Amino acid sequence: MTDRHELLSGIALTVFRLNGQFLDVAEGLARPVGLTAAHWQVLGAVMEAPLPVAGIARAMGITRQSVQRIADILAENGMVEYLPNPAHRRAKLVAPTERGLEAVRRIGPAHAAFADRLCEGLGDDRAADVHRLLRELSDALEALASEDERA
Repeated sequence: MTDRHELLSGIALTVFRLNGQFLDVAEGLARPVGLTAAHWQVLGAVMEAPLPVAGIARAMGITRQSVQRIADILAENGMVEYLPNPAHRRAKLVAPTERGLEAVRRIGPAHAAFADRLCEGLGDDRAADVHRLLRELSDALEALASEDERA
């Protein structure tokens, strides 16, 4: 295996581990308010503006079917509602209800405390660098995927 192959494998394994670690943190933050990490992710995606399920899936990098299942559970629990979509008759928009907004607000203090602890451990500048580098990695992977789709 070449150095580049080892580097790619190392990056991927580290990101997989980070994903698991962040999901564990998210579960711990969401559980006290009766949510799962997945529920929180979907609610978080529509906090600023309602989105169709496909839009949420694209933003989160997961399948539309997974988002649909979670959105349906959240709707059953009164956390989101489906609204008409002026851009597409059949693809309803997912919007948080007041109950959903309140659940996310209740996570806020624990989320802020964890963010403070993490940034204190890394340092604010280094945390910002990590964020920037992860965004660059994501953008590079997205660009490669787009190239592959065009080929």
